[in-house]
Amino acid sequence: MFVHILVLIVALMTAGAAYAEGQTGGAAKPVKMVVLGDSLSAGLGLPANAAFPAKLQKALEIKGIKVDMTNAGVSGDTASGGRERLDWSVPEGTEAVILELGANDALRGTDPAVTRAALSDILSRLKARGIAVLICGMVAPPNYGSDYAARFNAIYPELSKSFGVPLYPFFLEGVAADAKLNQADGMHPTSDGIDIIVKNILPTVEAFVGAISGQRS
Repeated sequence: MFVHILVLIVALMTAGAAYAEGQTGGAAKPVKMVVLGDSLSAGLGLPANAAFPAKLQKALEIKGIKVDMTNAGVSGDTASGGRERLDWSVPEGTEAVILELGANDALRGTDPAVTRAALSDILSRLKARGIAVLICGMVAPPNYGSDYAARFNAIYPELSKSFGVPLYPFFLEGVAADAKLNQADGMHPTSDGIDIIVKNILPTVEAFVGAISGQRS
């Protein structure tokens, strides 16, 4: 009788642990995520562990959210450059992409129609592969005039709406133009600047990953 009771207790404890693990997502495989971007995500001027993807992964893990993160940021890349390397930058098995491109287009005064077409192609190709996308917006500098800025800045919300993907309106929110949070060039965030970016974007990324995990079940 004692042995039977002991077996029953062990079985109940095992079932309870398995249930709790399932409830917390402990048994779930990490979401395979790629950050497809330029120097802002590549971490120009920073050690690898201070770059945006690495710090975002750590912040998510603190929240109990497991991701298998790949930094596919290339310094100097434009939206068109990201499109050209899309297939090898986003390998098979990828479930999610954070798309952070366009800053270099804006700095160079690239025709917004060119940037829009490149980002649209990226979104179309990722959608065809069944990969979820979070698009990060960028804001044009004021030196090209209000007409250029209006055309460029409209790209991101309009693509978010037309493709039905979540939007984080401005990647550099809270960091742009703050000398204390940028390196000497005034354009690339310091490690502290990256911390601000991660803190600001984290709720959006949490919701993004949560939606992907919900679709798995």
